[in-house]
Amino acid sequence: MTTTPTSSREDNGVPMNEGKAEAVSGQGFSWWFGLSALLIGLDQWTKHKIVDVFKYGDLYPVTSFFNLTRLHNEGAAFGFLANSGGWQKYFFLTLAFAVAAFIARWLFKLPQSNTKLLSGGLAFILAGALGNAIDRLQHGYVVDFLDFYYGSFHWPAFNVADSCIFIGAMMVIADLFIHGERKI
Repeated sequence: MTTTPTSSREDNGVPMNEGKAEAVSGQGFSWWFGLSALLIGLDQWTKHKIVDVFKYGDLYPVTSFFNLTRLHNEGAAFGFLANSGGWQKYFFLTLAFAVAAFIARWLFKLPQSNTKLLSGGLAFILAGALGNAIDRLQHGYVVDFLDFYYGSFHWPAFNVADSCIFIGAMMVIADLFIHGERKI
């Protein structure tokens, strides 16, 4: 009896795609992009509420270790390059959009199986980068409003987008420890 190999098998009977990662379908990619959009929406909504209710520098104590406030950050994390004459706005916008394009491409190329932690982390980082980029486009600075402190030591104020970047980075690092290095 003669059998002809089907298009899904090689001549040796082993499935052609066995051991190979399949690309994320448009639906899988859309889900992660949707998560990013939801997080961007949450970030922008919270910032708009703060801008509507607080004047620059206002402080509202919530607990013995947490305040709501309204601060403007023209620099990067912890105010890095904040007083650099304005060029940093364009630098950070360019950087944010370059990172967003890289992450979107990476998300699109990831296999569907066994990448939820990595994909989720990338979606969070994408949301954070674009959330702060939107602020830079609208205001020329990023609105920060979460102020945690202990005694007289205050952690630099941050926002939902910053939290997304941190959470996403921790998810990507956790994926690296769990699954090892992945090819992009």
